[in-house]
Amino acid sequence: MNLLVTGAAGFIGSTYVRGLLAEDAEDAGEPGVITVLDKLTYAGTLTNLPLGHPRLEFVHGDICDAALVDKLMAGADQVVHFAAESHVDRSIEGAGAFVRTNVLGTQTLLDAALRHGVGPFVHVSTDEVYGSIETGAWPEDHPLNPTSPYSASKAASDLIALAHHRTHGLDVRVTRCSNNYGPRQFPEKLVPLFVTNLLDGAKVPLYGDGRNVRDWLHVEDHCRGVDLVRTKGRPGEVYNLGGGTELSNRELTGLLLEACGAGWDRVEYVEDRKGHDLRYCVDWTKARTELGYRPRHGFAAGLADTVTWYRDHRDWWEPLKRGAGTT
Repeated sequence: MNLLVTGAAGFIGSTYVRGLLAEDAEDAGEPGVITVLDKLTYAGTLTNLPLGHPRLEFVHGDICDAALVDKLMAGADQVVHFAAESHVDRSIEGAGAFVRTNVLGTQTLLDAALRHGVGPFVHVSTDEVYGSIETGAWPEDHPLNPTSPYSASKAASDLIALAHHRTHGLDVRVTRCSNNYGPRQFPEKLVPLFVTNLLDGAKVPLYGDGRNVRDWLHVEDHCRGVDLVRTKGRPGEVYNLGGGTELSNRELTGLLLEACGAGWDRVEYVEDRKGHDLRYCVDWTKARTELGYRPRHGFAAGLADTVTWYRDHRDWWEPLKRGAGTT
């Protein structure tokens, strides 16, 4: 069984691929050859992948390239689709790349999967498609209410994917996860940005008053959830994948300051993000009861391990940070 994984030179996709390759489970139905398709934008790097592995094939290309996608889909049995533009601030500055990659790229993949009878097709999405919630948690059937160009493009791609199931019978399964953290996350997102700034003796930018609340999920737990959906999920269904640790940005900042031995004098309060959602929280009862999904990483230990990884791997993040001009 051959698996096509898009966007797997990035943070989450590469974690997923490395996890599969680490398992010697060919006779248990795991992938034979894993083909990674990645455009290698600023957030993707080949250093995230074990390129010499005999079961890994890397293809440098764009998911909007219909001819290339068709060629790769012809040799695939299943698809896990991580490829996306995913940074909210960048989407606010310019939405074009987000619509192109997240919407048109997803459509290109789905159309090719339909032509070649490929499935399951796991479409990896985000809790941000639901918008903000004051109390409680979103179930999978909650109406979508995206508020940024990024989340709007992901909501559109979710609906296009589900429409391919409802209209054509394509085996599509959608996951929506909460905020990920862990090693190899590109240093523009909150946790790696703050950790690397603090390790460099620089300040960290905290939006507004820091009251915005997010649920945090270790990337390895997210990837286990994605694979449960691939192997045990039902066609046409959406599965929320949460972490169970809600923190305000101010609370998380305090934990990161403590982990890096820094004080609040290293925090620089900056103007709040436009349209900043106050709180995200997903109800992941469905994934737990149907698939046996449960996060394994306790947040305190997971965050400590993540800080240690960045402290020990300057050779990984310093070139990326310089290249992107991220501070």
